[in-house]
Formats: sequence, C-alpha cells, structure tokens
Amino acid sequence: MEKEPEVHASGSFFVPNRKTHNMDFQSFEFHNTVAKGVKAAGYVTPTPIQEQAIPAVMQGADVMGLAQTGTGKTAAFALPILHRLMQGKRRVIRALVVAPTRELAEQIHDAINTLGQETGLRCITVYGGVNINPQKTKLKQGVEIVVACPGRLLDHLDQGTIDLKNVEVLVLDEADQMFDMGFLPAIRRILGHLPRQRQTLLFSATMPGEIKKLAADVLTEPVTVQVGNTAPATTVSHALYPVPQHLKTAMLLALLQHTDTESVLVFTRTKHRAKRLAEQLIKNSYKAASLQGNLSQNRRQEALGGFRDGTFQVLVATDIAARGIDVSQISHVINYDIPNTPEAYVHRIGRTGRAARTGDAFTLVSDDDKGLVTSIEKILGNSIERRTLEGFDLTVPAPAKNKEFSRPPRKPAPGSRPPKSGKPPARKQEAAGAAAGAAKSGKSAGQPARKKSADGSEKPRRRRPNRSRRKAPSA
Repeated sequence: MEKEPEVHASGSFFVPNRKTHNMDFQSFEFHNTVAKGVKAAGYVTPTPIQEQAIPAVMQGADVMGLAQTGTGKTAAFALPILHRLMQGKRRVIRALVVAPTRELAEQIHDAINTLGQETGLRCITVYGGVNINPQKTKLKQGVEIVVACPGRLLDHLDQGTIDLKNVEVLVLDEADQMFDMGFLPAIRRILGHLPRQRQTLLFSATMPGEIKKLAADVLTEPVTVQVGNTAPATTVSHALYPVPQHLKTAMLLALLQHTDTESVLVFTRTKHRAKRLAEQLIKNSYKAASLQGNLSQNRRQEALGGFRDGTFQVLVATDIAARGIDVSQISHVINYDIPNTPEAYVHRIGRTGRAARTGDAFTLVSDDDKGLVTSIEKILGNSIERRTLEGFDLTVPAPAKNKEFSRPPRKPAPGSRPPKSGKPPARKQEAAGAAAGAAKSGKSAGQPARKKSADGSEKPRRRRPNRSRRKAPSA
C-alpha cells in the first residue's frame, strides 16, 4: 500500500490530508487565465506540497511550507498569487518574493511568467551584479510582482525607486538559506517598508529549530504544511566513496568515466576550487563549466543555460551559486567536498531525483569527514552505502607539495620587461657598486664627492649664504 504523505497543519486553517492521485489542478478552481497557463505548462497532477499548501494560501492564511527541494514549492505559492492578483489594482507592486540568490530569483521569475502568460500581470527580477538603471525603468513603468534578492532590494528602497506600500503578499523562499547566509538584518529592514496587514508565506526545504523561532516573528498564526520529513527525496540513491584528499580529482574523473551519466552537478566548498576543477575537467575533454560567485551575471547565466540545454555535461558549483538550479535532467550529484551541514546536503541532493525522476548522489569523503557523515546519516535515517571503484589505487602517496589547486603566478604588467636571468637590472648594479665604493671610503651611498686641491687633499665645503629675505612682521 502506498504510504500517505505526512502532513502537519496548525493555525487558524486546517489543511485536509487528501490523496494526491485523486486530484488535478482543476480542483483548485483558479481564474480561467491562470488555468490556461497551468495547462500550457503541462501541469496535470499537483505534488504533495502543492496539494496541501495551495488551498491554505488561497484562503489568505500565512503559511510555512516545508518540503524537499525539487517538489514544486514555487508553483505552490505562484499559482495562488496569480489567482489573487487577477482582481484589484494593476501596475502597482502587490506581491513581493524574496530569494537568496540571483539564480533562484530567475527561476521563480521564469515560473511566474510561464504560469501567468495569459494574465497580463507583469513580473520583474531585482538583484545585484547587473546595472540598476533598467530595473528602475521597469519599476517606473509599473509591475505587479517583484522577485528580489535582499541587497539590491535595499538599494532601491534607499534610493526611493521602489514602492512597497501596496504589497499584499510577501514570500520568503529558501528561507533557511537566507537566514543562514546572514540576510536576517536585511529581511527585518525590508519588513519595515511593508504594510503590517499582509499575507506572508515562508517556503523552505529545511527548518531547523532556531529558524522556526525566527519565523515566528514573521508569520501570524501560520498554517504549517510539511510533506514528509525534510530529508532528500526518496527517488535519490546515495553512496559514499572513501578517498584521500589528494586523489579526489582522479576519483572524480574515474567516476565520470565508469558511470552512465547524463548531466552531472559537482559541488565544491570554495569558488576557487570550483573554477580550477572545471578547468581540469575541460583539459580531460569534458564539456564543463563552473558556476560561482566570482563570475559576472552574464557568465553565470551562460553557464546555467548551457547546462540546461546540454552544451555542458558537467557543472561545477558552490552551494550558494547552485541555489535555484532547476534542471530536471540532472542524473548525478557528486559532492567533491562534503557539505558543512546535513541541511546543505539536503539542498545539494535535491538537485537530482526531481519531479519523480530517479537520481544518484555520490559523495567523496576523507578521514576528516566522519563526523559530518554521521550527521547526514542521522537525517537520512539509515546508513549510506560505502563503495570502492574497481581498479582505482587508493594507496598512491600524496605529493610533497600538492599544487593541484594552487593559484597560478601573477602575470607581469603589460609593457614591463623582466630582468635577464642571472643578472640584476642595471640600476640595481649601479646602486650596489655605489654602496660598495661608499663602504671603502667611509661615506654613505649617494653623497657627492668633494673636489680635491692640487696636493690631493679635499677642499672644505663652502657654506652657501641664505638668500631668502626675511619678511617684515605683519602689523
């Protein structure tokens, strides 16, 4: 018998526990233009989080929605908002969605535009890393929905180029990540610019206890909808590959060579490592790109777009940059570096096994990662399989100096001439010679030589008279 999704509901509204396979999107009775967008997007059966959250949002309740990444949280708040905005004012901001990263903001924006293509509602993104002026122009022309990252939104608020006094619905998406990234002070500032009478929706993949306390300040008598445990989707299989740190790149290449992969997302802990690892994959004839914070917005979109359309087979990313990657064809997630927290593992692994598809999650672990592995296994509820790769030699000693991820030497400035090998520059030679001569004569380098008299003795120096005139004291 199929296990029923676990649903918790609290607050002024109760969300009934319906069987997902007995419902379709027509049951929600959306506005006919919204329903056309749902049909055009190919949506047929709502996911558990959509089935449980949409009725509560449509009734006007504050909602805390908890579900694994990749289960359809975006549509769970986007569809009720589009339905609501079909009535009332136009060309004023009535819905604000706040997300932690540009990629996630773009993903939400694309979903809203797809689902609302027949509504005539305008939605724009507001985030940093790009010119602010086009955003100002669009805001001035009038929009109903803004999807924003906290930093750039505060820039617009400080400059007076955005008006939030008409906001009816606030959405905090990936809220745990925003709190974890230190955006809480920015969120509180943003809240100060919003009407007190509003609907607030908080959606997240994980919700640790301390985050629930913070959410209590934002939500009023919320309906809490939790579909299953906040653990990775059951469509994902997990495996650990124990390997010394210095052999991780070789292990990654061996895994890619011996595994039937489609699109592979590789996670690293740092931006520099993501860049260098992608470069090494390219050298080994893989179509790879990196997605990390040092890239410009255009480069980030090129990398993500290329990964979506198959131009790149492998995308190497950091945790923050990977927020909002919504690519349903990802067959494998490989943790080159194990994440720092079990919650981060949930977010990473949620990139595969999306929309009921199956996926694999491989994690390369060294001896230092034992504590983190235990924490992850605890949230999964079972032990993760340990695997070895046949024919891979784990006994290769580490090099005396591992230069795998060392930064390359800086190139000389344009126009500069490097000194010839074995000889110091001419000026340095002259200075050295002057210093040696001064040492023999007992004089400091740079002191001019005195003129000598006929008998060879040095003439005493003449004192130059002070030719400056004294000014008369002012009266």
